[in-house]
Amino acid sequence: MKPAFECSVTFAAWAVIIAAAFLPMSLHGAMSEPTELRVDFSRTNGFVRPLHGINKGPLAAGGMIDVTAALRALNLPNVRLHDCHWPNPDVVDIHAVFPDFKADPEQASSYDFALTDEYLAATRKTGAQIVYRLGESIEHTSKKRFVHPPHDFTKWAGICLGLIRHYNEGWANGFHHDIRYWEIWNEPENRPAMWSGTDEDYFRLYRVAASAIKKRYPGLKVGGPAVGASGQFVNGEFRPTAFVTNFLALCRQEGLPLDFFSWHCYTADPSELARRARAIRHFFFFCGSKSTESHLNEWNFLPGSTWKPLARTSPPEARQAYYEEMAGERGAAFIVTALLELQDAPVDVCNLFHGELGAFGLFNENGVPQKNYHALRAFRGLLNTPCRMETHGSIAGQLALAAGLNEEGTEASVLISNFTHPQSGYRLTGSNLPWSGRSLVETRLVDATHDFTLLSSTTNLTSSVAVPLTLKSPAIAWVRWQSAAKAR
Repeated sequence: MKPAFECSVTFAAWAVIIAAAFLPMSLHGAMSEPTELRVDFSRTNGFVRPLHGINKGPLAAGGMIDVTAALRALNLPNVRLHDCHWPNPDVVDIHAVFPDFKADPEQASSYDFALTDEYLAATRKTGAQIVYRLGESIEHTSKKRFVHPPHDFTKWAGICLGLIRHYNEGWANGFHHDIRYWEIWNEPENRPAMWSGTDEDYFRLYRVAASAIKKRYPGLKVGGPAVGASGQFVNGEFRPTAFVTNFLALCRQEGLPLDFFSWHCYTADPSELARRARAIRHFFFFCGSKSTESHLNEWNFLPGSTWKPLARTSPPEARQAYYEEMAGERGAAFIVTALLELQDAPVDVCNLFHGELGAFGLFNENGVPQKNYHALRAFRGLLNTPCRMETHGSIAGQLALAAGLNEEGTEASVLISNFTHPQSGYRLTGSNLPWSGRSLVETRLVDATHDFTLLSSTTNLTSSVAVPLTLKSPAIAWVRWQSAAKAR
């Protein structure tokens, strides 16, 4: 869809002065030699892509807490269903909906859909589409109950078909959720926590299940394997794991359906996500899978790029500090930086892990939104002005910048994330805003003391004066301009 304005037209000069008096004390500081950030509102750069999907739905704590409204406010594109209600999963997983593997997958009485029905219905109320992971949740206990290869691969595929019939075709008092993406298992290379079998066991499972689903439902998209370990960079060169190489070779040689290839990345470097996405896409081309979508369907900030603080032997204080950093202002700035850098990366679907409560989540154990939730609120604000504009001043992995206009050309916004850049003073300049006269200005901040807090709401004359900002790392700023004439 084209915007209602023509970017080739020379528009009136613009800018809005945000006086220092309107900024809180946390934004004051030395303004010597500020870093310049520039936006040209006459030069389009495509559209802002809604890559802020999540994992897990809004029902938590055994149904005692429902964060549907909070997630709906984010206008999520999709929700991937994996590790739902972990560590005691009772929904989505194959064992939860088909408790007796000896039963007949063709009989509705063989399924226990009740809790999963409720979970998916709540997820759809957020407005998001569903990515359904077919398989089981992770098991960190010494005794593994469900992460084993099925005794009968064909029957397992039949159970998957029963799930699709129920949630897409209304079978067995079901629904018409129109779920397009069906993913076969999660991290089968992560052993024994996610898979007790061999590579060949998983390849067989994928072969049987993917073929059965695609034969019965050719219009659906089938994929996997949701690898946690996709490969390593050695001297700048991406070297995929043997599992990934062999899986893609299997799909190519046998002509197996692979509508999307899913992979995960947890890191302290936000640029790694986009860098890895480019490497994986390049490998797709090498393997002849040019039409396969790339899904980064688990990602998050991993402080220090280490899992050690989460080990069983780690002191509880270290574990708590780790999770607080992940969900705090540094994790928030990481999320926005990554989402903005992923805009130009060859990736089709992204799902932050995760949107439920507790560790890695957007909410604490009581359902209170954390700062990483407010990071997604800031990104949602940018999406209200989806016609992406040309910007200058970003520094990969440190400072991210994006700007947009709405399709009517009456509202503009800029999103800035200072993840690690040492400079705190900035000068935001721009040109060619598509209206003249007065502008309504709104500025919001996410940092250690602000949760997407409204800092100022003013009316200013449109002029060619720069906007001074002070943004000390880690922090996020969102600035919106709206034509005063349109607002009336």
